[in-house]
Order: sequence, then structure tokens, then C-alpha cells
Amino acid sequence: MESKMKTSRESKPAYGILQNVAWMIRIAWRVRKRVLVICVLTAVFEILYNLAQLYIAPEILELVEQHASMESLILTILFFTAALFFTQGIKQYFSTGAVYARVDVRTEIVGMLADKSNTTSFPNTLDADFMKLREKADDATGSNASATEYIWQGLTNLLKNAGGFLICLTILSNLTPVLTLVIIATCAAGFLVSRYSDNWEYEHRKEESEYYTKKKYIRDKSQSVVLAKDIRIFGLQDWLNDLLDSVHDLYLTWRLKVEKKRLAAGLTEAVLTLARNGIAYVYLINLALNENLPVSKFVLYFTAVSTFSNWVMEILKDLIRLHKDSLDICSVREFLEYPEPFRFEGGETVPDLSTAMSADSCVHARSDSDQEEGESSRKAAYELELEHVSFRYPGAESDTLHDVCLVIRPGEKLAVVGLNGAGKTTLVRLLCGLFDPTEGRVLLNGKNIRTFDRREYYRLFSAVFQEYSVLDVTVAENVAQTTKDIDYDRVRDCLDKAGLTKTIEELPNGINTHVGRDVFLDGVLFSGGQTQRLMLARALYKDGPILVLDEPTAALDPIAENDIYMKYNDMTKDKTSVFISHRLASTRFCDRIIFVADGRIAEEGTHESLLSLGGEYAKLFEIQSRYYDDTGSGHPVDVCLALTGAVEETGSGDAGVRST
Repeated sequence: MESKMKTSRESKPAYGILQNVAWMIRIAWRVRKRVLVICVLTAVFEILYNLAQLYIAPEILELVEQHASMESLILTILFFTAALFFTQGIKQYFSTGAVYARVDVRTEIVGMLADKSNTTSFPNTLDADFMKLREKADDATGSNASATEYIWQGLTNLLKNAGGFLICLTILSNLTPVLTLVIIATCAAGFLVSRYSDNWEYEHRKEESEYYTKKKYIRDKSQSVVLAKDIRIFGLQDWLNDLLDSVHDLYLTWRLKVEKKRLAAGLTEAVLTLARNGIAYVYLINLALNENLPVSKFVLYFTAVSTFSNWVMEILKDLIRLHKDSLDICSVREFLEYPEPFRFEGGETVPDLSTAMSADSCVHARSDSDQEEGESSRKAAYELELEHVSFRYPGAESDTLHDVCLVIRPGEKLAVVGLNGAGKTTLVRLLCGLFDPTEGRVLLNGKNIRTFDRREYYRLFSAVFQEYSVLDVTVAENVAQTTKDIDYDRVRDCLDKAGLTKTIEELPNGINTHVGRDVFLDGVLFSGGQTQRLMLARALYKDGPILVLDEPTAALDPIAENDIYMKYNDMTKDKTSVFISHRLASTRFCDRIIFVADGRIAEEGTHESLLSLGGEYAKLFEIQSRYYDDTGSGHPVDVCLALTGAVEETGSGDAGVRST
């Protein structure tokens, strides 16, 4: 079904012009009703203004021909002057007021697009068709001239031009129909020539967009703070300038083609206009000489001929522009209605923490009278299971994960290790519900997560992924991920657990210091390790019952990494946790380790049992240990810290507990 929808999108528009106009009207009626009123009233006053211009000269000439009194002439001139002044003023008033109302409607649609982007199922964000539609939708909402705003101007112009066309047609009906046909024919020919030029430019707008994108990319990179050191050390400025010049030259070549076609179209239109006006002149002069056509009527008819041709041309252009705007609005609607593979509404409610605890998990609570222990057991009461799960990314030739079976018990600290590309991150994405398996099921307390409201399911997880985003807001807002009702004591506690307290205290405004300099010039630029700690604090602040850490110490030095390990038990208290790493020795503090290789769980056990097994885990651990210890033994972090005298083993047998 989905493939049929994609084929339909590629072959023809999903909606017609009238359907898209109706859709825009519904949004305007909900957001800013005055947009519709302004469209109609502006068109009416445009018609009245042009009507006054059309009749002012003929009416005055007719009075002169009739030898009317000076008083009549003055009153007529004053009447038309007042009419022009009044209609022009009303037009300007509506034109100014229309801008803000139209922007409001477009802004509403921009918000709808943002909501779709931020809440769509995660697989859609990797779908090429979805991203192309998003790009088209952005183009359709990106400026005052884009389809979702300009359509109101287009509809206003169409109403105005249609009204003017009918008025002129009524006037010219007193003349021979041949003249009207000549006007329509020359207008149609000129329109077709102009349309060919416009269509060529429109069809090649992607080429122009690519030039703009490349130029913007090169400029952004040349001004980037991140690349400033590389530009200076490697002398990249001349290279960047050459790249920019080459792209600009290609763009100028393309613009030359456009201008040549525009020039040809303009010359053709000029010839047709000359022919049309010439024929009209000959015909009307003949009437004046041979049939005593009054001068006032001559002026009226000739002005009507010129105006009529403009109305015809403008109506044709309006229809073409409306068609193009409709295509762009189609892209917006198709993006908003893009199919969602996940269930966000109508799904089952995720079990509440207070009721989620199974009978087996009751062992975590030592006594019913101990309220604190009871609360702890409830927080860790979710069991996750991968049941014969396989997963293949769209377009891939083979599975990333093959027939994986895994049960993560409530409150368990699980480590997932393996080489890069083994499938560790994919496994975690499946657990988090960011992907659905190609085969098999992901279960929460024995129920398929497909049956749940996916957004509710996401609330169970606090996570630090390899790819993360830091917003240009304050430290506190980055941790809390909100600007309202921030618990600042809790923010400080989470920062402390993440090992950022000293760093934050040294900042000029503490937790209210801005992060980044894209928005605030006084923002602080964190190192990679500090940013990773900030993301850890953010995950801890959310306080989900399941904590997922995907390479959370990759950017940390050994001492900082050891600090995280020392606090790991405290961070994961009352939680189920999944810790991903390719550093095998960094996971000894976990209850269980699974070694992922070639998309499968190759080995499973504790650190000691896996070493005793002598399999792939043990071999890889030995290889990694050589970089730290010539004997091949010892925890890499311990070895590094031992060199500084920073670590002293407690001798308690708990590999995850050390003192400094």
C-alpha cells in the first residue's frame, strides 16, 4: 500500500487546485478569518479603482463633446478624483493589513510541519522520500513569496482580473467579435511564449537551489568557529575561495541561459502587443472616420482593448501560478499526511510504575513495611525482551541483527559490547522503540510494544546516544529540556552525578550560563567530554525507569571515565540500565555482559566468566589491554590512573567500586 502511495505521489498530484484552496481556506478560517475577508474586499476595490481609471477620460471627453457646463466638468473630475483617491487608500490599507494575517496562516503551517518532523516515527527520519517531501514543504513555507502565503495574493489577483475581464468584455461586446477574438488570440500566443520561459526556469529551479546550497555551505564552513583552526593551520582559505568562485561561475552560466530565454519571450510579447494594438487602432480609426464614432467612445474602446488584453494575460498567469502553488501545497499536505509506522493514538497505555511490578520482581523489596525499598522495586519493575528479533535497514542487502533473543530483567545492569558495526546501537534503538524489528517482537512485561502508544513508551527511557544535540540555551535548560518549572536543585544534583559540578561553578553565571555561540555571544563552548557529561546529566534529570547509555564515556579521559564508573551504581539505583561500549574492560561493574558480533549475541556472562570462557570476548579484551599493560592484565582505566596514583582498589571484589 505504501509503495502505491509513493507511485501516486510521483505520477500525479495527490490533490487538485480546488482541494488545496479549500484546505488553505479551512486553516485560515481557524487561524485568521480576516485573510479571507481581505482577499475579497481587496479584489472589489481593485476592480473599482481600475473601473474609475477606465472611465475618467471618456466621461470628461463626452462632457466636452456635449458642451457641458464648467460646473459639470469640475464635479465629474472631482468625483473621479475622489473615487481614485478613496479606492487607492482602501487598497493600501488592506494590502498592509493582509501581510500580517497571511504570515500568521503560513506560520501556523510551519508549526504543523515542525510538529510532524519532531513527532514522526523515527524510521521516517531516515526515509529518503520523507526527507525530500520535507525539503519541498520547507520551500513552500519558507518566505512571503512561497506558496502557502502567496496563494492569498494569487486568489486576490484572480478575483480582480476576472472581474475586470467581465467588465471589459461587456464594453467590447458593442464592437465586432473579430476584434475580441484577435485580442484573445494574441494574448494566448504571448502567454504560451512567456509560459515556456517560466516553465523552463521553474523546472530547473532545483539546479539553482543546488548552486545556492553549495555556495551557502562553502561560506558557512569558511566562517565556522569549529574549522577556524584547520583553515589557518592547513591554509584552506584559498581553496575555499576557489571552490566558491567555481560554483558562482556555474551559477552565472545558468543565469545567462535564463536571461536569454526571458529576452526571447519578452521580444515575442512586444511584437504581439504591437500587432494587437495596431489592429485595434486601425479598426477604431476606421469607425471614427466612416461611422462617426465619438472621440470619447474611441478612447473608451481603445483603453478597453488594452486593458482587456492585460486582464486575459493576467488571468492566464494567475491560473499557472495557482497551479504551481497548488503543487507546492500538495507537497506540504503529503508531508503532513505521511504514513506513520508506529501507533501514537489509540494504543494501549503503558503499565504504570505502581502496577508494573511482576511477582518475580517483588524480590527487590525486602519488606512491605519498608516504603523506600518498595518504591525502589516499583521503579525497576519493567522487563524488556527481544524475541527472535532480526532487523534490516531500508535498502540494505543484509540484516544488521539476526534472530536475537534477549531478556533484560527488572533492575538489571546490562552491558552491550562488541566491535564497531556489530549492531550494538541498532539493538538499543529497537529496545527504545525507535525501530520496529523486521522480524520478531520487542516485549515490555510480555506485551508487544507495537500495541502501546509509542510516545508513552518513550517516556520510560532516559538515554545518552552517540548522536546528541545541545541547544543554545542555558545549562539548566539543556539539562531539564524545558524553560518552565525547572527544579534547579535537581539540575545541580544531576550535574554533580555526571561530574560537571566544578566546571559549572567556574562559569560566569553557573547553571544559567548559555551554551554555544550561535545565538548568544557570551555562551560557553564545552569540550567533547564536557558535552557528554551534560548529556548524561540530561538523561538523569528525566529519571526514566530505564537508563540507556550508548558509548557515554567515548570522549572522556581515563580519570574522568573512572569517575563516571564510580558513580554508576548511584546513577542507576532503582533503574534498569543498558550500557553500550566497545571498551570491554569498562563494563565490569555491570551484572551481565553480552558480546555482540556479526549481528548476533555471540557470548554472554559476567566479565570474569567471559574471560574464563576464552572466546572472542577474552581475545578482544587481551588485545585492548596490551595498549595499557605489557602483561596483558589489568583494567585499562586502572592502569592509567595507577600511573597518577589516583586509584586505590578497595579489595571488596566489586570491580565497579573504587576510591580515589
